[in-house]
Amino acid sequence: MQAVEISGAGPPEVLRLCTRPVPALQLGEVLIRVAAAGVNRPDCLQRAGGYPPPPGVSDLPGLEVAGTVVAVARDVTGPAPGDRVCALVAGGGYAEYCAAPAVQCLPVPAGFSLVEAAAIPETFFTVWTNVFERGRLQRGESLLVHGGASGIGTTAIQLGAAFGARVFATAGSDEKCALCFRLGAELAVNYRTHKFLDVLLDATKKRGIDVILDMVGGSYLPDNLRLLREDGRLVWIAALAGTKGEVNISQVFLKRLTLTGSTLRNRPPAEKGRIARALHEAVWPLFEQRSVVPVIQHVLPLAEAVEAHRILEANQAMGKVVLRMTDDP
Repeated sequence: MQAVEISGAGPPEVLRLCTRPVPALQLGEVLIRVAAAGVNRPDCLQRAGGYPPPPGVSDLPGLEVAGTVVAVARDVTGPAPGDRVCALVAGGGYAEYCAAPAVQCLPVPAGFSLVEAAAIPETFFTVWTNVFERGRLQRGESLLVHGGASGIGTTAIQLGAAFGARVFATAGSDEKCALCFRLGAELAVNYRTHKFLDVLLDATKKRGIDVILDMVGGSYLPDNLRLLREDGRLVWIAALAGTKGEVNISQVFLKRLTLTGSTLRNRPPAEKGRIARALHEAVWPLFEQRSVVPVIQHVLPLAEAVEAHRILEANQAMGKVVLRMTDDP
């Protein structure tokens, strides 16, 4: 099969097309003929040498795929060969075939193309487990999404709004803020021209925010803590601006704040399968109504993986970047 491998830690140019054996199935897995694969920030971190795959996982990048099941391990009862699925994987997505734990596969939503389906797993699994499980967002509460025009951000805005939250966002341009507004944000703050703390305190009449989803880290920490209301929850999923920040501990205990975060890649399949089932129950009906859809700006052939990484790292994308393997619909 054709695949894209990382020839050595470095810039996007270290990605290269290669030929690899089709993966051999382990117990609990299915083999997917990949039509499309999502491109995500963790792929860039892996390529740069900062996010190695867990032991036993393919060294090929790619954490989400969509395609058709072509084979299953002997202990798998579903999905079946011929089924169109999307799947969260721990690696190996940038390839024409990918092995995936069966419990991490979900049916392609009715009416969705395989390209659309490939943009679902990584961001929707991440947002569901962090905003709704760890962050415990409830109907009527407020949610602030930093990086609102990113793949994660566009997902979080739509799901927050769909489940009845007041949604706010930050983004790095007026165009990106306009996208956040169209997706359901009540207000989007251009962090290059305005201080989000001041704008959002005014917008909430000093009440503050219940849940903040943060992928920035670093210097955002003090303002995030000031902005959270009593019993507020700050959830980290990345630290693009650095892993260290100043914590005013008195704010934490006086306002009874919760500071938490998580990653998906190193969780066992059983845990990811539980998240998959929750998503299928709660979010798949929204997909099939098309009231929530993944936002995709760039679809590139597998051979242009280098360009896909350049786009992502330059913060040029609004929504997702997807690599396409075939001409399947």
